[in-house]
This record gives sequence, structure tokens and C-alpha cells, in this order.
Amino acid sequence: MEITGADLVVRCLAEEGVEHVFGYPGGAVLYIYDAIYKQENFQHILVRHEQAAVHAADAYARSSQKVGVALVTSGPGVTNAVTGIATAYMDSIPMVIISGQVPTHAIGEDAFQECDTVGITRPCVKHNFLVRDIKDLAETMRRAFYIARTGRPGPVLVDIPKDITVAKTRYTPPQGDVVMRSYAPVVKGHQGQIKKAIQMLVQAERPMIYTGGGVILADASEELTQLVRMIGAPCTNTLMGLGAFPSTDRQFVGMPGMHGTYEANMSMQNCDVLLAIGARFDDRVIGNPKHFAQNPRKIIHVDIDPSSISKRVKVDVPIVGNVKDVLKELIAQYEVAAKDNAAQQKSLAAWWEQVEAWRGRNCLSYLPSDEVIKPQSVVQKLWEVTKGDAFITSDVGQHQMWAAQYYGFDKPRRWINSGGLGTMGVGLPYAMGVQMANPDATIACITGEGSIQMNIQELSTCKQYHLTPKIICLNNRYLGMVRQWQQIDYGSRYSESYMDALPDFKGLVEAYGHVAMRIEKPSDVEGALKEAFALKDRLVFMDFITDQSENVWPMVKAGKGLTEMLLGSEEL
Repeated sequence: MEITGADLVVRCLAEEGVEHVFGYPGGAVLYIYDAIYKQENFQHILVRHEQAAVHAADAYARSSQKVGVALVTSGPGVTNAVTGIATAYMDSIPMVIISGQVPTHAIGEDAFQECDTVGITRPCVKHNFLVRDIKDLAETMRRAFYIARTGRPGPVLVDIPKDITVAKTRYTPPQGDVVMRSYAPVVKGHQGQIKKAIQMLVQAERPMIYTGGGVILADASEELTQLVRMIGAPCTNTLMGLGAFPSTDRQFVGMPGMHGTYEANMSMQNCDVLLAIGARFDDRVIGNPKHFAQNPRKIIHVDIDPSSISKRVKVDVPIVGNVKDVLKELIAQYEVAAKDNAAQQKSLAAWWEQVEAWRGRNCLSYLPSDEVIKPQSVVQKLWEVTKGDAFITSDVGQHQMWAAQYYGFDKPRRWINSGGLGTMGVGLPYAMGVQMANPDATIACITGEGSIQMNIQELSTCKQYHLTPKIICLNNRYLGMVRQWQQIDYGSRYSESYMDALPDFKGLVEAYGHVAMRIEKPSDVEGALKEAFALKDRLVFMDFITDQSENVWPMVKAGKGLTEMLLGSEEL
């Protein structure tokens, strides 16, 4: 039987087990929307802006083991979605974005709502397709999902001209797995390299384990935890890797990098063998590469993407492969090789004495106050009220760093934030995507008064679909991270960082039909949080009026080395 291209798209989504599609209709995709109306396999979530559609699909993928799906129209529909696509690309999130395009005969003629979608998105997708023949549509959709979820995951865009969606073709069910000769990611690590890594780890006197988002994407947290405990080394998780190893475990030394802990940064710099797993040595983690290379150490780097290895830091043992598979091999071989290694146990004890001395600096301490709300204390109280078991989404800025520092993550996929691109405005649509993937979970969005306004219209989407995240707005009336940098690096010249025309958030949120609170006293913080989370069937917006002068410490200034940290304002 012949079916239309639009019906074929819907059928392909059903084949892939898609349960939710986030989107916004427009002329070029109306046939697809008509096909969606006639099916019952998945639910479409109507957002209020295409950027939010892609962010929500992104978080849907981050918080589950599924591929997120977004649907947008041509022209401005696609260009509005680009920020969300780039955000997912930087963090290696598996997504498929379906975009409408003008009819094939009109491509290149500056037709209404036409843009070069393939050209515009090429730098920020893992791959993209323009479907010019209806006979290629089904195979293209299947390939898109396969590419998105395998190897180093990432967003894949399928651009479909309107005439392709109305044309008809025979439907052929999928025949076996997708096979692409030009795309065959390596899964198993090289045995010789794994043996070299084991030898280094067994002989290490000051081993350190540094992990990133690749561990979470590979669902390898269990294996990581087992290996870390076997080796007995300190472990650090990057911003994208938080939750891969339990934060409450003694071997966890906190997050590394620009706003990492003193003990994590010092351990990274002074170890003799560094095992890097699913991380990319980016600028916010190691700071200045030349400074990082000053101390001699052996580096083992495990990653699914060969292009990430020795990209910024030269490594001694590269292991290309799926993180989960490589970790299983390392566990099996380390257990045999390290048996009864008394010499290493002695050196490990001395190493831990040094690590504990660094930890004793208590670098995350701050001055409490009975007069003004400290943003750090709000995050700590949130952890207590939610028992550390919530899904936390965040926007980008000071509040993001405080969330990463003070909300301890013991489980993977609970911390949903924009790492590589640093996109403001993601917090609320992220919370929407998380709730669609985890309908019974406790969800909190930590945001700022600047970030929340970038996609605040999604409060309307939350109302329509009965989404009930709790929004914690740390309102310091500044673009906080901008102000902090201006204070430290620009002589306290606060150029355009003060928000002097803020809305009445309580009134605005209530106008959208939700519950809102304004909290100004430190003594009211805990009560407000408990009251909000007791309202399980309502979205609650908490506007916490916080200390304007608080900065995120520790801090490694741009261009400085990993251990050249400022621990507080007294060091400025």
C-alpha cells in the first residue's frame, strides 16, 4: 500500500519507539502535523518557541536513555532552533530534528520561509540530510536515529521539502539493523592499549581518575564506580559528568576546573597517572594547557571519539572505544594485575594524606547570614528538602555553578545543564523535557532572573500539559557571572549587567496560572521549599531575593593554570 511522506515520517517515528515529539507547526510541515493528528503512537508537545522545543527534546534525551525528537517548520522555525541544536551538539546529546523545507522545485529561489537549512546547521550537527526523493525518506529517517544514538552521540537533522511530505510511496518495513559502510564507530578498546593502561595503573603511586559526560552517555556509572573503588584513587567528575560517581563517596573530590574544588584541581595537577574517561580536557577544566603540562604525569584517555584524544593534551595511552565496554575490560584485568600489591597500598595511603590535606582547606565554605539570603544556602536547603534525589535542571551563570557545587549528585542523569555551549534560557524547557521522560520524578529548575526570561513563555506550555517543576530563581538583580568577571577583571565597571527593570515575577507567574512565592528572609527559605514541594500537582515559582555581592569561589581566571586558584575575594 502506498502512503504519503508525512504518514511515512510518523510511521518511522513509531518504529523507533518515539513517545514524545516537541515542536511548533508551520506551513512547510502541515502535512506532517495532519499525519500526527491521525495517529496515537506518540504525543506531540506544543511549545511556545522552537528553541524551547529543541531544548526540551535535548533534556528528554539527557534524563533518559532515549533519542529526543523535535519538529520545526522551515525558515525561522529552523533558525530559532539552531541554538538548541548547537547546545545538544556541544554536549553530545542524541537527538533527531525534523525540519520542514520549501518544495524541491522552489529550493534556491528565495521562496517564502526558505533558508539553507543544511548549510546553516552543518557546523552544529553530527550529520544532516536533505530528502529530495520520497523513496529515500524511510531509510534516511532510520539512518538519522542510528547516527544520533551510536558512537559519540549527537543531533542529526532531517530536512524534508513540503512536496516530499505529500508525495506517495510504498512503505517497506525495516529489514534488519542499519548498516552504513562510511560510518562504523569503534566499540571495543584495543587490547594492547588496555594492557598498557593496566600496567601504568598498577605501578601508579598517585593515581587520579578524571571523568566527563561520556561516562553518563554510555550508561557506565556502575562500572566506573566499581573501578574507582578497586583502584582506590581520588575521582573527579566534570560539570557534565556529575553523578557518574557518587558525590557522597569519600573518594569523590568534587568538580575540577574553573570553579572546581581545591582538592580536585590540586590532585589533577599533582598525580603521576591520570585516567581520563569520557572527558575532553576542555579549557574550563584544565585551564592553560602549558601550565597543565608542567608536571610530569602519564595520561590514559578513554573515549568513543578518536578526534577527542590528544586534541588539547598529549596522552600516553589512547583507548578508543565505548566507555562501558572499555571499563569492563579494565575492571577484569585490574583485579588480576593488582592482587596483593602491598607497595601500591602504602603509596596510596601517603597520596590520600595529601589529598585530605587539600580537602581540609574547605574551599566551598562561605559566610552565612541572618540578614540576606545566601544563594549557596538555598541550594543546600534544596538538597536537604529533596533528600538529594531530585532531577535538577539549571540555566547558565552563577546559579549553575552553585548548583553544581552544593547539590550533591549520587546518581547519573539527574543533573541537566548546558555545559559546552553555556546556553542561557535552557532551564525551564529542560525541566519540561525531564518531566515528559520521568513523569513521577521530583524536578527542580535552578535559574536566575536573567536566564528565566529567555524562555519564560514556556510557562504556558507547562500549564497546557500539566507540567509541575519547582523553579528556584536565585534573584540577585544582576547578570551574576558577568558582574563577577567585571568585578575581577574589569575594575568593577559593571557595564550593562544590572537588571533594573525586572518584572514582578510573582504576578507574572500567577498570570500564567501557576503558584508563585517571593522569599526575602533567610529564615523563610526552608519553609518555602517544603511548601512548594508539597504542592506536587502544581508548578511553583520561588523568587529568592539573594545577596548581590556573592561570587562563585574557587575561581581560575581565564588563561591561568589549574592550580592558580582564587579561593575568595580576599585574594583579589
